[in-house]
Amino acid sequence: MSSANDYWYLEQATCPELLNKCVTRFGHKILQMWRKDNSTEIATASYAEVGRIVKEMSSGLIELGFEKGERAAIMSHTCYQWMRADYSILCAGGITVCIYPTLSEKELTFILNDSGTKILYVQDEQILEKVLSVEKDIPALEKIIVMQDTCQSSNTKVMDLMSLRSLGVGLLSRDRFIFEKRWRSVEITDRMTIVYTSGTTGMPKGVVHTHLSFSTACCRDMRILPPYGDGDVLLSFLPLAHTYERQCGHGTAMMSGSAIAYSSPKTIVEDLQIFKPTLFMSVPRIYERVFMAMREQASKSPVKKFIFERALKTGLEIINRRSDEHGFIDMSEGINLTAGIGRWLAFKFRLYDKILFSKVRALLGGRYRFAFSAAGSLPPDLCKTFMAMGVRIFEGYGATETFNTVNLNRSHKILPGSVGPLSNNVEGRIADDGEWLVRGDNIFTEYWNNPEATREAFTEDGFYKTGDIVEMMQDGFIKIVDRKKGLMVLDTGKNVPANKIESRFSLSKWIDLVVPIGSERKYVTALVVPNFDAFIEYFNQNGAQFDQSQLVYVEEPARMCVKVGEDFVENENLKEIIDREIQTINRQELEEYESIKRYKILSRKLTEANGEMTPTLKVKRNVVLDHFKDEIDSLYE
Repeated sequence: MSSANDYWYLEQATCPELLNKCVTRFGHKILQMWRKDNSTEIATASYAEVGRIVKEMSSGLIELGFEKGERAAIMSHTCYQWMRADYSILCAGGITVCIYPTLSEKELTFILNDSGTKILYVQDEQILEKVLSVEKDIPALEKIIVMQDTCQSSNTKVMDLMSLRSLGVGLLSRDRFIFEKRWRSVEITDRMTIVYTSGTTGMPKGVVHTHLSFSTACCRDMRILPPYGDGDVLLSFLPLAHTYERQCGHGTAMMSGSAIAYSSPKTIVEDLQIFKPTLFMSVPRIYERVFMAMREQASKSPVKKFIFERALKTGLEIINRRSDEHGFIDMSEGINLTAGIGRWLAFKFRLYDKILFSKVRALLGGRYRFAFSAAGSLPPDLCKTFMAMGVRIFEGYGATETFNTVNLNRSHKILPGSVGPLSNNVEGRIADDGEWLVRGDNIFTEYWNNPEATREAFTEDGFYKTGDIVEMMQDGFIKIVDRKKGLMVLDTGKNVPANKIESRFSLSKWIDLVVPIGSERKYVTALVVPNFDAFIEYFNQNGAQFDQSQLVYVEEPARMCVKVGEDFVENENLKEIIDREIQTINRQELEEYESIKRYKILSRKLTEANGEMTPTLKVKRNVVLDHFKDEIDSLYE
């Protein structure tokens, strides 16, 4: 049982104050870990070392004429340099603008101009090239800093990291207190960041957060989580341009003096063994892919498949027996899962734990404590399956506008299929139409340059309209039904949650994604994206012919086939398998009016590059409906 003393690190502060306290308290401890030159060798930097680098970078920005309250942006994948760039801006009194490196030139130009960004950090020369292609259309942009020690560019606006630090060292040699004066001038109610929403509808809006909302969010999360300790290591692989990884991950880790190891979805399996993390942030699609990979591996041998299925059945029986009458499960650290459940079942569980479950935990690095799931619904059975293997996943709910966590399951009380009760210091209520409304110091202050959208986002008494339809469950736990705009209203008047249909296919071996359609239509149809890699393996095993020259692969976040030829999706076996999957879900899990009546099998995946998916793997429905208008219309002919 944790006590108040375990949470000694809780304290509200501005981001510069947080960094200064970390450097003072934990100067000797490791803050950052990363793979050196893509090898298995680990490079590290202590809190004190990072503090010194940030001081030089921040002073370099001041020397460039960067003033308090001005905007500087970061366009980079998650890496250790991202955090340093962020704090260099914040310690200079600036406002950090977050830009996903995968955004199109059009979106990039819009964000830089809308925010009035003066200085832009870019990860490498590849991203620099994209920026330079539109640089003439961004009049306020004065300097582009490549986050590498050296960079060759003929453009006078471009400089490398070492040049920036040298400017800072020069300024500090002339005015040794300039950095101290600047960061100490930052007040907790000052603007801290502008995070542009993923824009599932229309152009993105700039969500403005203050140092207060960030600090409040970190304290909010830390109060309801198991205490962080000296040995904790956060594995960071989700985009730092999103508030989820930046606050729930980096913010809480720094507040407690923990270490942060940097990875990517492409190398995460190997990195789990290298860094041996104790916790991480993730999204449902990652957990789904992990489980599907395990299931696929087990299916390659009849013996392995038998053991896998029996082990999961036993594990789920344990979890179900541990559930109380309302479905709540106690997964506190150190708890004995087999206590009081009978000798025979306990024996089977210990056997399967030794044969399978312990190996799964070993694949996670062997020091795993817990992880989080957000930015989508985690299937209840999948949550239970991981718990059966001793893998705790806390599902929660939040948004960019709320600086993440509004609801969160607790370690001692997990309800699979829910996002938990309200977090501390957050108020919530359900509107008449089912929308979840929340209020607290963690809520954003405004949409940048968009007062009309800001007014529309709040009720008269200051509650933020989340746009999500929810159901109240036992003990104040909340279940997300769907996005308000994702709720399809058929012309018969029936309401159909698109999310309910999508989630039923999340663990399918053969279907990668289903996009339901039905608003103002007579019945539900869908666009269906097959799991191309699974079918390629199936076709090769069964000697099926297809045009391999039409296959298109991508390497990020992991190597996968994203496009096939029309002959591929016209294969009769593929169509039969897809139809069987859909009809099974229709028959077993959907109401008659919710069932998919007709569908179109697509020959390519929906991608972020095409503007059809957000960086957190959510479907941009309006874009998809526009891109596939003809195919959708044909389903209603």
